[in-house]
Amino acid sequence: MQVFNVQGMSCGHCVNAITRAVQAKDPAASVRVDLAAKEVGVESSLSAEQVIEVISEEGYAVKLA
Repeated sequence: MQVFNVQGMSCGHCVNAITRAVQAKDPAASVRVDLAAKEVGVESSLSAEQVIEVISEEGYAVKLA
């Protein structure tokens, strides 16, 4: 599982937006969001760069943890 630090997440809408965005690129992806830690764990065939791009497109500042 790849773990990313994501700034700007604050609510359930953020969790859903990030999860839907990643799963739109890889429907089989497993996405785990921890709002308190500002972390998103992604198990996917997507590369770290692809995941960063997808989450960034949703308006969040993201980097590999």
